[in-house]
Amino acid sequence: QVQLVESGGGPVQAGGSLRPLCSAPRLTYCMGWFRQAPGKAREGAATITSFGIPTYADSVRGRFTISKNNPKNHLDLEMGNLKPEGTAVYYCAAGYSSYDCPLTPQINYWAYWGHGTQVTVSS
Repeated sequence: QVQLVESGGGPVQAGGSLRPLCSAPRLTYCMGWFRQAPGKAREGAATITSFGIPTYADSVRGRFTISKNNPKNHLDLEMGNLKPEGTAVYYCAAGYSSYDCPLTPQINYWAYWGHGTQVTVSS
């Protein structure tokens, strides 16, 4: 069993920044950040392979950066220029594969999920 714990969410004004992180027992597989806004389906924001290759959703590319802190076993998501539509619960996930890390939150790709951290962006 892989336990993932998110932290670092919170309220922020539009245009501001946040840096949530995910604590994991290890980072030797696909890792990803997903989000779910009220009344909407869960969607991928950014994923990263075990080799450190990132993939970003079009909606966040250029504003978000996903990275791994291997010594601390943290997965970080640096979020800049936040927009009100970014209000959501942000979830960390760990995948079955080390290199196939799609943005789709399908359970056949993503084995473990955290409980999420709330991000609220006010205009």
